[in-house]
Amino acid sequence: MIQVKHVTKQFIRNKNKHQKESFYADEDLTFDAKDGEIIGILGPNGAGKTTLLRMIAGILEPTSGTITFDGKKYQENEIEIKQNIAYLSGNTKLYDTLSCYELLKMCCDIYGISEQDSQKRIEEISKILKMEPFLYNKIANLSTGQTQKVNIARCFIHDPKYYILDEATTGLDIISSQIILDFIKKEKKRGKTILYSTHYMEEAENICDRVFMIHKGKMLRMGTPKEIKKETNTTNLRDAFFQLIGGASDEE
Repeated sequence: MIQVKHVTKQFIRNKNKHQKESFYADEDLTFDAKDGEIIGILGPNGAGKTTLLRMIAGILEPTSGTITFDGKKYQENEIEIKQNIAYLSGNTKLYDTLSCYELLKMCCDIYGISEQDSQKRIEEISKILKMEPFLYNKIANLSTGQTQKVNIARCFIHDPKYYILDEATTGLDIISSQIILDFIKKEKKRGKTILYSTHYMEEAENICDRVFMIHKGKMLRMGTPKEIKKETNTTNLRDAFFQLIGGASDEE
């Protein structure tokens, strides 16, 4: 289980040439994600989703609040926790001079996976993500969708317990997206804890057990898609979101 309690992240930015100001990317956020559960982190660009996931992944440190993994904090268990995390970021750059296979093998070596097990794991992931046709191609020569599959594969290669996925289907066509979503559902059945950030509301309705709606760094609502739609008297999460923020706005 991942538990986020009263987490806030404050930054300093330039207000003008001579002044700086503080602002909150995320403010007093609290929720949990249980084993065998997919939690959708939903909101528009700039809502605070990526900052929140970076804090959970241990890349950023919260200004205040706590984040625990099965009751363990980063301060005392950083290596153990990070060895069990799959973190997919939307702007991760890959070594484009390597082949897909070489990159995945390097990731296996980093996680201390044996030679025999790494070969088996690469074959399994390649089959699941339909990567066999380009597994030995250089990353520099791949399409956007193929590159995203490799990015996802390197996150999953060590069979982690906690999945922190930021816009996992970006750049993928409808078939490739469904392959990823089906894989995530299977991992849920294996008891994995999954945080899934997306601005595709329909995608979230398809796979998420509960959703955490965030806007301008603050929580709007958390609940099952059914509960949120019932509360807002809407038929889909997109309409529910706009109902909660009082309609569309050009402020973002």
